[in-house]
Amino acid sequence: MADTTPDPMPSGGPEAQFRAFLKQGRFMLQRSRSTGRHVFYPRVALPGTGETDLDWVEASGAGTVHATTVNRGREGNSNIAIVELAEGPRMMSRVEGLPPEAVTIGLAVRARIAMEDGAEIILFDPA
Repeated sequence: MADTTPDPMPSGGPEAQFRAFLKQGRFMLQRSRSTGRHVFYPRVALPGTGETDLDWVEASGAGTVHATTVNRGREGNSNIAIVELAEGPRMMSRVEGLPPEAVTIGLAVRARIAMEDGAEIILFDPA
């Protein structure tokens, strides 16, 4: 029978916890128990209210490109995108799987965890 015990809450501050969840293969967001509002970047208090009742919940992974730009470099072009997650917060990342110039505002995307420079990060692919 498979072990269905959830992984324990990682220790450390919010950033360390977020990174530990990524190492487990889990994209987690914080959500306020009192308001239901999701937040990203990991923090100890809800912006605007100061509520400290933040729990970790699994992110859906769904999002929409809110803003994008093409970074032109010697090694080639890449995009930088602000993605609005289905849960509400926005995060900066990249959209892969399309030429950088083809990433457009309003594009539906799906998050995935990838390894870059020895650390897990969130990237997005077209949905």
